[in-house]
Amino acid sequence: MFDQLVTSEVQPIKIPDLPLGTPNVHMLREDLLHPHISGNKWRKLRYNFLEMQKSGMHKLVTFGGAFSNHIAATAACAKAHNYESVGIIRGDELKSTSNHTLRFASEQGMQLLFVSREAYRRKKEPDFLSEYLAHPEDYYLIPEGGTNEKAIKGTSEILGSHTKNFDIICVCAGTGGTAAGIINSAMPHQKVLVFPALKGNFLKEEIGRHISHKKYGKDWELIGDYHFGGYAKWNRQLVDFINRFKEANQIAIDIIYNGKMIFGLRDLIKNSYFYPSTSILVIHTGGTQSTVGFNEINGLLLK
Repeated sequence: MFDQLVTSEVQPIKIPDLPLGTPNVHMLREDLLHPHISGNKWRKLRYNFLEMQKSGMHKLVTFGGAFSNHIAATAACAKAHNYESVGIIRGDELKSTSNHTLRFASEQGMQLLFVSREAYRRKKEPDFLSEYLAHPEDYYLIPEGGTNEKAIKGTSEILGSHTKNFDIICVCAGTGGTAAGIINSAMPHQKVLVFPALKGNFLKEEIGRHISHKKYGKDWELIGDYHFGGYAKWNRQLVDFINRFKEANQIAIDIIYNGKMIFGLRDLIKNSYFYPSTSILVIHTGGTQSTVGFNEINGLLLK
């Protein structure tokens, strides 16, 4: 699955409610890489699974929340490689509930261990795994969101010769691993705009840990005004925008990451943030699996 480097299609998109004469926007369709391991998750997992193959390990453990794209993708990837997988899930109250993401992960063979939110905050402590696994040393550890140095190596391969002519690269962010890879591989003339899905400015430091020193703060910027209140927060305005975007382009985008990024980009364009001649590329990082769970909880709001 991961033996060969792949590139994604670039296609023009229409952003609702923009007047004529605004910058041209294209989308890099990373979401089409794989039906279950799409977008940035394919990139982040690539070198981690190649390392597992090299080491001979056949068990892995990772972390995530109820709607985690990372949990779903890692479970599917483990099944494809006949590996055992354990997902430590934030929120012990989820034991008695069911949603699409966790059902899918379980169907792929992932063992789900539910821990309290308080305990989950200790996940980086040295002895944490020994509380839940009999022999944690037998497990290959993939962090929450998949972000580690091997993941950064993978996300650095998203851009290439097919993206070199764009002036602006837009990417959404959770843990910052995809953004770091994009920043590291962007051309000297390109500026990267990072749209966090979470509240707070902590991502600047997190991203900074994974990028070359010369890139820090020079050709990339956090656009932190479009998180809609925090991770997985939303309002009807965002829902309506995502539905109209899908109608205009026949492309599904999720409400947690990509929807907020493209909504924010539209706002920047409407407020003359860019010159009309600017060429813009948005990275579709996948994650549309979360739409099923969103609609299960909130009704069929997203088309």
